[in-house]
Amino acid sequence: MIVVALGADHAGFPLKEDLKAWLISRGYDVVDLGTRSAESVDYPDFAVGVGSAVTAGKADRGVLVCGTGIGMAMAANKVPGVRAAACSDAFTARMSREHNDAQQRNLELIASENFVSEAVLEAVGSVLTNKYAEGYPGRRYYGGCEVVDVVEDLAIARAKELFGAEHANVQPHSGAQANMAVYFTLLKPGDTVLGPNLSHGGHLTAGSPVNYSGKFYSIVAYGVRKDTERIDLDQVRDLARQHRPKLIIAGGSAFPRAIDFGPFGDIAREVGAVLMADIAHPAGLVAAGLHPSPVGIADFVTTTTHKTLRGPRGGMVLCRAQHAQALDKTVMPGVQGGPLMHVIAGKAVAFREALTPGWRDYQKQIVKNAAALAAALIERGYRLVSGGTDTHLMLVDLTSRSITGKDAQEALDRAWITVNKNTVPFETKSPMVTSGIRIGTPAVTTRGMREAEMVEIARLIDRVLSDLGSSAVEAKVRGEVQELTNRFPLYPERTR
Repeated sequence: MIVVALGADHAGFPLKEDLKAWLISRGYDVVDLGTRSAESVDYPDFAVGVGSAVTAGKADRGVLVCGTGIGMAMAANKVPGVRAAACSDAFTARMSREHNDAQQRNLELIASENFVSEAVLEAVGSVLTNKYAEGYPGRRYYGGCEVVDVVEDLAIARAKELFGAEHANVQPHSGAQANMAVYFTLLKPGDTVLGPNLSHGGHLTAGSPVNYSGKFYSIVAYGVRKDTERIDLDQVRDLARQHRPKLIIAGGSAFPRAIDFGPFGDIAREVGAVLMADIAHPAGLVAAGLHPSPVGIADFVTTTTHKTLRGPRGGMVLCRAQHAQALDKTVMPGVQGGPLMHVIAGKAVAFREALTPGWRDYQKQIVKNAAALAAALIERGYRLVSGGTDTHLMLVDLTSRSITGKDAQEALDRAWITVNKNTVPFETKSPMVTSGIRIGTPAVTTRGMREAEMVEIARLIDRVLSDLGSSAVEAKVRGEVQELTNRFPLYPERTR
């Protein structure tokens, strides 16, 4: 019989009583841990009680009921071994459980995703989410910001130390907003921007016609060479001389090869342009000294704080001191209001983790795993854009196999292997169909997988794509994926 522990605050007491009767009528064994009336109580006491019952094995599941759900969920998540979700209906409860199960069982190979540490989870789930703090440390529009000022100052100091930057703004909610902040700091509508072609590896904020960058600015795109599929620096130089852009962008979302930012800096200086380096993908490798750093070369460096950096979802801008005041004014109040202080706390924790000696070893393993996976796919006859990878990601061109990226992604999804469809250089299909898939190794490396598992993963990918659409093959691979991920549990103390 399944044992369910119940708890509630005074506002949730009536619903808890109804839920208890409903569960008992359906054969569940219910442990009622209170509260026993509608009189005012301290809800954390009941959240801890239910969470502890689950982790101690006294209950299989726990359900908490309160007026909002947010406070109960945060309090329960403080119990080691508990992972609580705030749900307002049956659908969100079911989806929370299914997404949790999917993260546990699936092979997560999307290059832009990772699994944060327990410490980052704790920070992002903290009571700092309750605080409005528009402005900057010591210069807030709200009172009561003394503590969150310390948190943001800590994140800034650690970011500057990690990357050797003169100034850091840790408030952007995403990489796209970090890029927007640089655009709005420097440019006026109609100004010329030279950036990477989207189908050659660039991000949508480098000039996609459906993005603000493509709508507000005159975009000139550079690409990769057809013979090497590496950035064509001769083309970058020629286009810069011809169009005299105000901003040049280096970096993107699907470059499997390391980028040397030095030549971009030379070209920018020659034509009087400002250089922005987008290192959202290789930021963790840059911090570990395993990828060239643009700091000291580029005027602005933007990044996300997740991906290889393994922090919470968010963004950041690094810049020279001369641009600091203008950048900060653009971020807030220019393009954002209140910063997400719980996320900034998570960023501070992640930056501290990246400053530890073990960080470089972790990043080295990401690169080793990517190289091993790339080699195993090539051995099985797959063509990789540029012939391989120097980083955490690779692009698989499926043109010769007459498979679209969309079909490959969907088939692998059904086999519990998560990748994303992706355009390849000189793409002939739409972005919603594509000719390739992008694969990355940060998340599987975080789980503890190494080179031997990469060979196994390549075999599983090949089985699915070699018999595309076979439900029998997909079912067989699902079983093997489950066996593999079971050997490398994710947050074992939270999800047992």
